[in-house]
Amino acid sequence: MSVVVIGVNQRSVPLSTFERLTVPEHGVTKVLDDVLSSNDVSEAVVLSTCNRTEIYANVERFHPAFGDIRDALARHGSLDPADFAEHLYAHHDEDAARHLFGVTCGLDSAVLGETEILGQVRKAYDVAAEADAVGVSLSDLFMASCTTGRKVRANTGIARNITSVSRAAVAMATDRLGSLEGRRIGVLGAGEMSEGMTVSLRDAGARDVVIANRTRARAEELAERVGGRVISLDDLPEMLASVDVLLTSTGASEVMVGEAALASAMTARPDRPLLIVDIAVPRDIAPEAADIDGVTLLDMEDLTRFAEVGKRERRAEIVTVRNVIDEEVARFKAASASRVVEPLVTSFRQEMETMRAAELDRLRGQLDDDTLANVDAATRRILNKLLHTPTTELRSAAGTIRGERLAASLSELFDLDAPGAPTDEV
Repeated sequence: MSVVVIGVNQRSVPLSTFERLTVPEHGVTKVLDDVLSSNDVSEAVVLSTCNRTEIYANVERFHPAFGDIRDALARHGSLDPADFAEHLYAHHDEDAARHLFGVTCGLDSAVLGETEILGQVRKAYDVAAEADAVGVSLSDLFMASCTTGRKVRANTGIARNITSVSRAAVAMATDRLGSLEGRRIGVLGAGEMSEGMTVSLRDAGARDVVIANRTRARAEELAERVGGRVISLDDLPEMLASVDVLLTSTGASEVMVGEAALASAMTARPDRPLLIVDIAVPRDIAPEAADIDGVTLLDMEDLTRFAEVGKRERRAEIVTVRNVIDEEVARFKAASASRVVEPLVTSFRQEMETMRAAELDRLRGQLDDDTLANVDAATRRILNKLLHTPTTELRSAAGTIRGERLAASLSELFDLDAPGAPTDEV
């Protein structure tokens, strides 16, 4: 068996394609079921954020599993695999662990060192665990990645200054306008990202905040935190006609504001421009809205470029973070290798003990109890001495090519079940 990650991110695929491959929260279980229907996949986790869609899996054979996971993503996005196959990236075993650890630490994010991704990784694992889609391999991997993420944030400066997509969105709006004080701000959505933007608005000095969301109770809870007010989605045209800035990040799978609706709203405010920051994936605002007079529409591609400037201060920390990741990957690899080889060590020792016990039983009735006890103790000591070197060598070499050779030789010589090794068989 082998752990792999197969996915796309905003750097590897056009945004229009990436939106279709994004898996909304309500669609994760369906994708998990589809991936696990493969004969070569035994565990799976779907990690889908505003910056990436990745499938982590424990697989029997790499190439068939790759094809099955690619096809599952194609079915989800209603795409032909050929439309995005060349944009997929894949890593396995140690490289898959290093990739996930880097993601969890914020090295692969639009905002370097972002803090939101750690919770997203943990949530992706929790959803998969609740769906009974993970076993020991992915559980160990994701727990180790979360431990690494927390360690990096506690011991390095990677999380200094703007370290979330939501804070970066507000910072980008502030940069465009000079200040948000005295501006009327609209927020569309009340999920995790919208919450982050709303709280950041308060810190940026915004005092007139209007929130629109499908679930009113959630919006009211958020509005209370910032002294804002709530409107229903039916009143969205009124918001569009009155706000100076619109920040949006819903979990909708289709456009929330079309070009026609926005054009109509702008006719009611011919002399007032509107800045829109849309960090939803898929996008909440129709891309064509960028052509409407008076509208400035920024999306995740713009935010990525904006955040690039902020990375400079934290780039010095990347080497330190990668050193921590290397240490944690090595620790995880050693623990995983030990876990894999331990059943073989146990089987080997049990087989030898069974042979010793059988020979001891043959002596029962021929020796008195004291003599038999002495023979039992002596043969046990001899066996332990004989097994010490091979079992110690096997454990210390676990996870290496030498370890694989030793395990294979031991299995063949004593007819034992060897731990499974990953294969590239087609």
